[in-house]
Amino acid sequence: MTRHVVAPSAEIAPGSRKLVNVAGRSIGIFNLGGEFFALLNRCPHQGGSLCLGEQVGLVLSEEPGQYCYSRPREMLRCPWHGWEFDIRTGQSWCDPKRMRTKSYPVTVEPGEALVKGPYQADIFPVSIEADYVVIDL
Repeated sequence: MTRHVVAPSAEIAPGSRKLVNVAGRSIGIFNLGGEFFALLNRCPHQGGSLCLGEQVGLVLSEEPGQYCYSRPREMLRCPWHGWEFDIRTGQSWCDPKRMRTKSYPVTVEPGEALVKGPYQADIFPVSIEADYVVIDL
């Protein structure tokens, strides 16, 4: 699995999102109260730009006329046909047994750790001989 740095965490405020392009894929990064989640920006229903949809809450009902609103802004409604997906899991609420959108793992890491990285430059001994710089390989 290849890792990609997509944005400073401060650039995606709680309750907001950012669309990024990673390896040819459009991906939406969502900040839900300091937790970050990533979804493919493609509705599995008919291919709409899912991550441009409205963030809504979850509405549940045990009987007609009564409903419970919870999880504000944790559901994503496709702008084409209104199908809703759980931002945390990618699971569809219209057809939960068969449909979900692709979700990706997200981590927030200190910049210092990313700058160091697993990379090391080759080092070669250098000397000066009669006004010439000489590198030993």
